Amino acid sequence: MTAKKANWFKIAFQLKGSVLAAIYKRVFLCGLFSVLISIMYHFKLPVSQPILGTVIPSIVLGLLLVFRTNTAYDRFWEGRKSWGSIVNNTRNLARQIWVSINEIEPEDRNDKISALYLLVAFAIATKQHLRDETINGELEVLMPSSKYNQLTMMNHPPLEVAFWISDYLQHQYNRKCINSHQLSGMQELLNNLVDNLGACERILKTPIPLAYAIHLKQLLLIYCLLLPFQMVQSLGWLTCFVTGLISFTLFGIEAIGLEIENPFGYDENDLPLNAICQTMKQNIDDLISLKPSVNEYKADFIAEELI
Repeated sequence: MTAKKANWFKIAFQLKGSVLAAIYKRVFLCGLFSVLISIMYHFKLPVSQPILGTVIPSIVLGLLLVFRTNTAYDRFWEGRKSWGSIVNNTRNLARQIWVSINEIEPEDRNDKISALYLLVAFAIATKQHLRDETINGELEVLMPSSKYNQLTMMNHPPLEVAFWISDYLQHQYNRKCINSHQLSGMQELLNNLVDNLGACERILKTPIPLAYAIHLKQLLLIYCLLLPFQMVQSLGWLTCFVTGLISFTLFGIEAIGLEIENPFGYDENDLPLNAICQTMKQNIDDLISLKPSVNEYKADFIAEELI
């Protein structure tokens, strides 16, 4: 057996990350109800009603489940694209800050490093905001204590961090460290970060309509409870196993949609936001370890002009 096939079977029987824990009670309930119907049929009670299969056509339920799953996956994928855009815009803005902003005073290098870490702080603040977490030490190590204390009192920390970055860029423009074209390009990247934040908030604060969710759950429950009446005459004591299998399939599809419709949480199937933020921090650390030669040329040019 190849490693690929072994991995396939390993994933097929993996419990971590599956929806089994979320649906097993419903599946067990349907199976137990099927056992009751089988017992009643065994004692010649008129429980066999194949005509009940026409109450909820399978194609109608299938279309509802497909729509539910596709809608949830669209939300998941939009969230992933937004976070991918946050990563790309952060890298581009960090590179431009590090290379393009001229260092005139000795402390300018430290100010640039602080600005780069504010980009990481924006991503982490966005993650915590989407998860409704309080500001914690994960942000404290990325900024001065005065800024951290101010951030703990803000209603919307990511926007406050974005304001600090924008203020830094404007200050560098006023000091003639960047020109208007560079400022415009950097501000556009920062605007993109805020737009991505808004896209994530739209996903978070626009859940699937409650009426649709309720109706789908009601139809699923009715359909699964009607299955034993349709199959008991043909399957007898096997009805509970077949009912359980069908219930597992249908409830599982519905649970997957519920699992991924909010991709910013802590579940196994949610976006790995901690890993994404950690990668961004590593990217910034690597960038800071590089020494832009363009700043040396600018310094020499300024020195010659002063002479």
